[in-house]
Amino acid sequence: MRIMVLGNGQRPGVVEAAESLMPFLRQHCQIVVLDLAQQEDLTCVEADLTLVLGGDGAILRAARQMGYRQVPVLGVNLGKLGFLADLSCEQLREAFPSVVRGEYRVTRHLMFECAVQEDGLPDQTYLGLNEIAIQNGYPFHMIELDLVVDGEPISHYHGDGIILSTPVGSTAHNLSAGGPILGQDLSAFVITPICPHALTSRSVVDSADKIYTLLLRRVGQATALVIDGQETVPLTPRHRVTVRRAPVSFGLVKVAGHSFYRTLREKLHWGVLPNYREPPR
Repeated sequence: MRIMVLGNGQRPGVVEAAESLMPFLRQHCQIVVLDLAQQEDLTCVEADLTLVLGGDGAILRAARQMGYRQVPVLGVNLGKLGFLADLSCEQLREAFPSVVRGEYRVTRHLMFECAVQEDGLPDQTYLGLNEIAIQNGYPFHMIELDLVVDGEPISHYHGDGIILSTPVGSTAHNLSAGGPILGQDLSAFVITPICPHALTSRSVVDSADKIYTLLLRRVGQATALVIDGQETVPLTPRHRVTVRRAPVSFGLVKVAGHSFYRTLREKLHWGVLPNYREPPR
């Protein structure tokens, strides 16, 4: 098996984890790329699997770094939540021999293309996995924008911004803004307004086979498009943002005993009764 080892070497513990794991990994597979600076061009690399060291942010960055040549990802959690990266280093050592034997499954997940358009200028196109968010900045006035789906005007929003999320991203910024959790294998986007100035503005779930356009009507001087919480693009009223399904999908490696609902229960304490007991005095 040929693998790429990726991660953010600037994050605490990532370089140390890589140094500890490399002798073990070399006993079981061929390492074709080791990139902890997140700078390598991976578009021509032939690999069977990508091992990502870090947290969910490292996986989001790795997905964009791989671009339109996606290789299934096995995530090792060295961060906090680890919703996508749900194996510890110890669990990786236990599971990896089985992975090398092919005893794993790959779940496929929706990715998006986001084009920032301005008349007379070339489009800026970004690939993403989680979500795009249009957010206000200083002086923090309300944003006004229109949502158009497949050319049909859908809604006019006033508020702090808007999030358009994939199912994988539905448990991130979308969930924090009050949006729904989507099953990760769905082919859909969820649109969630951020602090809307109307009680009737609520999340909408619709097909990923449609084209979503956001027209900016009023923005602040620091309003920005944020892709996967990591890339920022300044916006003005001259811009429009178009989101559609990407021609590639993200592959997440799942080993035995790990599932989406187990992750919800363990990471987000989903369905767990609150503890009403008073703390000891």
